[in-house]
Amino acid sequence: MAITDFIRYISFEKRYSQHTLKAYLNDLNAFAGFLSSEYELNKPERASQEMIRTWIMQMMDEGYSPRSLNRKISTLKSFYRFLLREGSIKKNPTANVYLLKTANPLPAYFEKEQINNYLNEPEEKYDFPAFRDKLVIDLLYSAGLRESELINLKEASVNFASGNLKVLGKRNKERIIPLATMMTERIKRYIELKEKTFRNLSPYLIVTNKGEQSYSKLIFRIVDKELKTLSASKKSPHVLRHTFATHMLNNGADLNAIKELLGHASLSATQVYTHNSIEQLKSIYSKAHPRAKFKKGG
Repeated sequence: MAITDFIRYISFEKRYSQHTLKAYLNDLNAFAGFLSSEYELNKPERASQEMIRTWIMQMMDEGYSPRSLNRKISTLKSFYRFLLREGSIKKNPTANVYLLKTANPLPAYFEKEQINNYLNEPEEKYDFPAFRDKLVIDLLYSAGLRESELINLKEASVNFASGNLKVLGKRNKERIIPLATMMTERIKRYIELKEKTFRNLSPYLIVTNKGEQSYSKLIFRIVDKELKTLSASKKSPHVLRHTFATHMLNNGADLNAIKELLGHASLSATQVYTHNSIEQLKSIYSKAHPRAKFKKGG
């Protein structure tokens, strides 16, 4: 019951995304299953700090990454803070349970030439699926959208007169993203092709081959298929969002402006892209500056 109340709270009051709700519920169900099998305890609100630490240690032995463990720890911390606030418990068992240290890898991204060469390929003979797939890549890159934001975009989200896109982000936070003329023209052509292809038109912008609203696995497959010539490894939609932010920063965009375009709640989430910019500067310096080529003892 406590888990149900918590999920209801973060769904209706906190307005977390369906993806986040599913992750929280999976974590809490897994923890409840552990308590039941190991301690014959059917009420997670009665768990002790030792029980929580034992669960974490068990997952470490099973090979879970620190990043995955931290997500589960964060879920429990949110859950028990909720129970404490509701008066269901008197003491928070996660108060002295800390997140694990993790490495912070730089976000992967495509070089400008790579993505531009792909987007500039001629498209006159494209059928609907091919045209849609290219538009998916262009929107993710040109607007820096999250996968969920792209899926929930509607035709009405595009303001052709003003040349911008209205996006509903995390926690129903709305933001406006400017679109280049080339982008709005591509969307117009796509909508025309969509109207010719399907009898019953969906209000959603990106649709399946049957004309229905797109979904996460479809978007992932499109990105992986379309960009496999640019990289041997699988590419997720989020890589294009990273690429958008990195290219904006490398071309002189203000960090606060990028924060607003990405829909980040805080600047700290955006600052990770400065590392990519610094690494690029180091590379340019080492290749171009005469002093960079001197070696000690040379």
